[in-house]
Amino acid sequence: MPDMIGPYTSVRSEFNVPVAMRDGVTLYADVYRPDVSEPLPVLLQRTPYDKTQNRTGSLDVMRAASHGYAIVVQDTRGRYASEGEFYPFLDEPNDGYDTVEWCAAQPWSTGKVGMFGRSYVGATQWLCAITNPPNLTCIVPGITASDYYEGWTYQGGALAWGFALSWAMRQLTMANLGAISSRHELPEGTREELLAAFNELECTFRYQPIVDLPQLKPPLADYFYDWIRHSISDDYWKRWRIEDHYPHITTPALHIGGWHDIFLLGTLRNFVGMRAQAEDATARAGQRLIVGPWHHGPFGEISGEFFFGLAAAGPAIDTDGIHLRWYDYWLKGERNAADADAPVRIFVMGENYWREEQEWPLARAEYTDYYLHSGGKANTADGDGALSTEPSGDEFTDVFLYDPRDPVPTRGGPLCCGPSFVPGGAYDQSAVEARSDVLCYTTPPLASDVEVTGPLTVTLYAATSAADTDFTAKLADVEPCGAARSLTDGIIRARYRQGTDQARPITPGAVEEYVIDLVATSNVFKAGHRIRLEISSSNFPRFDRNFNTAGDPWSATGSLPAMQTIYHDGQRPSRIRLPIIPAPAA
Repeated sequence: MPDMIGPYTSVRSEFNVPVAMRDGVTLYADVYRPDVSEPLPVLLQRTPYDKTQNRTGSLDVMRAASHGYAIVVQDTRGRYASEGEFYPFLDEPNDGYDTVEWCAAQPWSTGKVGMFGRSYVGATQWLCAITNPPNLTCIVPGITASDYYEGWTYQGGALAWGFALSWAMRQLTMANLGAISSRHELPEGTREELLAAFNELECTFRYQPIVDLPQLKPPLADYFYDWIRHSISDDYWKRWRIEDHYPHITTPALHIGGWHDIFLLGTLRNFVGMRAQAEDATARAGQRLIVGPWHHGPFGEISGEFFFGLAAAGPAIDTDGIHLRWYDYWLKGERNAADADAPVRIFVMGENYWREEQEWPLARAEYTDYYLHSGGKANTADGDGALSTEPSGDEFTDVFLYDPRDPVPTRGGPLCCGPSFVPGGAYDQSAVEARSDVLCYTTPPLASDVEVTGPLTVTLYAATSAADTDFTAKLADVEPCGAARSLTDGIIRARYRQGTDQARPITPGAVEEYVIDLVATSNVFKAGHRIRLEISSSNFPRFDRNFNTAGDPWSATGSLPAMQTIYHDGQRPSRIRLPIIPAPAA
């Protein structure tokens, strides 16, 4: 492509450039810019993952520099070269504001600044955007969240344990141990203990009580224990909730997400929320959404163990080029019709192709309830569980025993950040579905293709013998060979069935309504395939185990088994609501 080399063939680099924050702390950045005298727009990445290792990833820095941008890659506070103490999210709003304005004031800058990056680097963009720096012109947040409680650290009141522990232990602590040890005196053997705990992560995941896990105690990662203790969506989390700021954010944003990404909920909410609520008309109109079949990692053609075709790969759609076209429009003023692009571009799995849409969710979706049925033996994929649009009648209940000592193992799904132990993406669920504590409700083989694109929810009527418990749900596409490709999953903690603002106890044996958010998907269930819904009470270690006691799961030292009963009858119609996209007229 013409801009692979670009009009600028010589790029100069400056390393460890100091940037002073308002409180006197100095953060350090590397700067890459064409060797020219005229000022250029600036692209800023603020990362906790080592500025020297982030020259590619979401955007190839050298390609962007050769295209006519000054690139600034900065270590966030307390990370690697930068001064200060790192505490996730806490200083990103002010530090982001100060860094944007520093970029705009440099003699090599036109004064217009864009930002880029994925995951936590997407969070640094949004947390900066809520402060509305005068010179922040646009952002491109990838695979990131809208709320650092729901959809980041917790989901449905359950702790995203696999992510929280692996991320805090490896990427946040072990990777930055040099900087931490330069500021604090660490006990002898700290590094070795961390390495041993991570190398045996399958055992570390089972540590009880989890709040007393010893390897991350201050000064290593005190925030980790704050996350665990703040198990409701209280003021600790509200100070960073991007969703509360949509009306006042003035920044156009290109949102990039993945159907199997752990932060998909936030990607979709940020796009929808900004488009609907931003008071600034330019910001409302300047929202674009791209969602591929990706999990939390490289944007490739393979997610988990399934191949989605070469068109699914980031290079195939030229994600770098998409970034640069966006920046050219907003930062250089090029009339390249980026504002006329379809607001939404999604990858439709099953058919495995990209499609443009005018909105999200799709206006033409027909929300259709698929009801649970059985003769009382829906346990395992070989049971008699059925799924159909026929409403539930006078039917038997389904029963299974949930034992926290033997939880249903996680197999793929929306995961991060320990791929050796919790690999993310689409995986065959056949082994999971062989367990008696997994209920499977499946349609007959489909007579024709059925497209499901949009948000998904499961409404479950259930009772438990425990004082508290969890219920999980998972949607899968079952191929004629029997492989059950996972699409999306979710969980609800019983005490938070009516909201995560506070715990509301349940009565053992009482039937309660539980709504499980499965977030969203886009998938064509091909003719001959089957639609399957799995119901259980654990998905470990993706989510922490509920020990079925009345106390907080994070402080539990023991556990109790629980007998779970699922109802699906005329008065208690358990179901999944699917957004069906009508087939195009012939």
